[in-house]
Amino acid sequence: MDAVLARLRHDIEHGVYQVGDKLPSEAALGSEYEVSRSVVREALRALQALGMTVSRTGRGTFVTATGPPENPTFGDYSARDLVEVRRHVEVPVTGYAARRRDAGQLTQLAELVDRMDAETGPADWVALDSQFHVAIARASGNPVFAKVIEEIRDALARQSAFLNQLSGRRTQSNIEHRRIVAAIADGTPEAAVAAMTEHLDHVEQTLTTIVSGTPE
Repeated sequence: MDAVLARLRHDIEHGVYQVGDKLPSEAALGSEYEVSRSVVREALRALQALGMTVSRTGRGTFVTATGPPENPTFGDYSARDLVEVRRHVEVPVTGYAARRRDAGQLTQLAELVDRMDAETGPADWVALDSQFHVAIARASGNPVFAKVIEEIRDALARQSAFLNQLSGRRTQSNIEHRRIVAAIADGTPEAAVAAMTEHLDHVEQTLTTIVSGTPE
């Protein structure tokens, strides 16, 4: 899928397919790239998540932009705004969670990271990812923090799906999540804050990489 996505993105960015053009059918692309239609379908979904195409029922996939927007929008919020808010909310929240979490909340966090490790469906993984961040906010013991994260939950899920267009990001995110949970379980606020900060650093780096189209 990564190779097909890279090829399609390259062709759009270099004018092989221009804004307004209809892309070839899944069958035609599958034949051209010698892959299954399911692989082509996944690559086309990724292109749409990048904001470069739109799928029109019964008509096909059309090019809408020559590249991802510099500051993508996820639901009601821009990527830049989300990153800024997450740094000011989720970082201290994770420190509070390390101090105040209870046994039940630790069990839930451990179960969520296990399920994310085992999950193969992109959409299901994204849903678990948003649950994970909400669970940390609830573990902080402050219902206001939980309310804030719930408010941006849909945007977080959309952002997560966007980030996962970069090969390997989901696996790395699983590793980062485990570090966060380990620090919370240890009851070490400093380590928890550092782990969440590292996670959000990588989120921002991945956004930049996807938008620029350059490898990490």
